[in-house]
Amino acid sequence: MKYVFGNWKMYLDFDESNILINGLLQEKFDSEKVGLAVFPSTLALREVTMSAKDTEFAVGAQNVAWVPKGAYTGAVSAQMFSDVGCHYALVGHSERRHVFGETNDDVRKKIEACLETNLIPVVCIGETEDDLEAGKREYRLKKQLMKAFENLELNGGKVVVAYEPVWAIGTGKACDPATAQEVHAFLKTELKQYFDADITVLYGGSVKAENVVSYVALGAIDGVLVGGASARLDSFTELIRAVEGV
Repeated sequence: MKYVFGNWKMYLDFDESNILINGLLQEKFDSEKVGLAVFPSTLALREVTMSAKDTEFAVGAQNVAWVPKGAYTGAVSAQMFSDVGCHYALVGHSERRHVFGETNDDVRKKIEACLETNLIPVVCIGETEDDLEAGKREYRLKKQLMKAFENLELNGGKVVVAYEPVWAIGTGKACDPATAQEVHAFLKTELKQYFDADITVLYGGSVKAENVVSYVALGAIDGVLVGGASARLDSFTELIRAVEGV
């Protein structure tokens, strides 16, 4: 099975999010061929989880606070997202790291909070363009994995990793599929240092219907984390159908 996760970011308002999930549900995708999840804005999340309950779509949060509750204005905890029916949570997305200043230590605390509340953290890692040009891709990825997973106790929980080269996110400059395959193989080898079980590794970065098969047809790439193309019914449907055919 391959996976298609759609990060709706802040593209859609409340009504648009509900229209999109209901449109997707009418498509009746094959859950035996593709594992599906969407990550709506916090405002729309409750309605989307209610619509998607007992369907082929899981729902996730775009971000979580690592504390369970308290005087943290504007924050929403992993436990609160779990309580409203979320299965996943994005952790460490490059926009959180680079726009909002999240650190590797913040990411680690959020991973732990997710595992404590039965959310599956989708841990986003990736090198910047400066890292790439300096030949530091592997160094950066190793460091992010170590900070996220060293001595981490799953306690029966699961994690997913999403490789998203920062220079490819929202730029239209997708990573060459052969290179992405090599990076994913490298990541899976590195992950064996931290986990006995095989870890699902997704690719993200300017993924669209026209190029998705070139990624998911490769053995080391377990699926995709899609941004802008997942926020439109036509493009997301076309993309999912393409993955179903692999």
